[in-house]
Amino acid sequence: MGEIASGILIPFVGTTMGAGCVLFMRNAMSERIQKVLTAFAAGVMMAASVWSLLVPAIESAQESGAFRGRLGFVPACAGFWAGILFLLLLDQVVPHIHQFSDEPEGRKSDLRKTTMMLLAVTIHNVPEGMAVGVVYAGYRSGNVGIGAMGALALSLGIAIQNFPEGAIISMPLHAEGMAKGRAFLYGVLSGAVEPVGALLTIAAAGIVVPTLPYLLAFAAGAMIYVIVEELIPEMMEGKHSNTAVLAFAAGFSLMMALDVALG
Repeated sequence: MGEIASGILIPFVGTTMGAGCVLFMRNAMSERIQKVLTAFAAGVMMAASVWSLLVPAIESAQESGAFRGRLGFVPACAGFWAGILFLLLLDQVVPHIHQFSDEPEGRKSDLRKTTMMLLAVTIHNVPEGMAVGVVYAGYRSGNVGIGAMGALALSLGIAIQNFPEGAIISMPLHAEGMAKGRAFLYGVLSGAVEPVGALLTIAAAGIVVPTLPYLLAFAAGAMIYVIVEELIPEMMEGKHSNTAVLAFAAGFSLMMALDVALG
């Protein structure tokens, strides 16, 4: 139980460390640095979605249930599309980053934009927390192809991409006049939903494990939606897009190496 508890807390630690950057902040975060952090996070999330979620979903379906062998992709496809459509529906209800980034300057303030970004990050942290919970529920059950190191790789990968998210929330808040301590707290709270979601998912392991291939793929679909709909547009808009592409590739490579080496 100790390794499970520490595993589900690792992503939250990543957010907290990123938010802690505001405590050392002297100047506003440059556009180049923000793009690099966003792109790196997107690369990490993309690799985690494939190696830590979709591949285990297919392998789990191939080893058990009604979709053995070559039909193992069926639950993965179904869960993946469910995750995409769920986030698409959520995107219509909750304002996400792309919905306010193109508003005319007269209709928004930088503080409002940062507040909306806080809401968007908090919302999309829910499937990430669920992803960690699903993986650890599968590991705890012992009957799917998920080992302790593979689950740890996913937690580390999400923690790595949570670091820039925490910084992207807390540092702009302070730049707009909020006290460092309060800005840090908001950055931390944006990641607090992850361990809560992971714990609830593990608590429902009796329901989770039989449907594990679908839930792993669901989490992957939700994460990839966030990447394509929010992070990639942010990293490619305006200047420094070439630097952002390199940062994306670096994040993808690092998470891929972590998952393969630790899995």
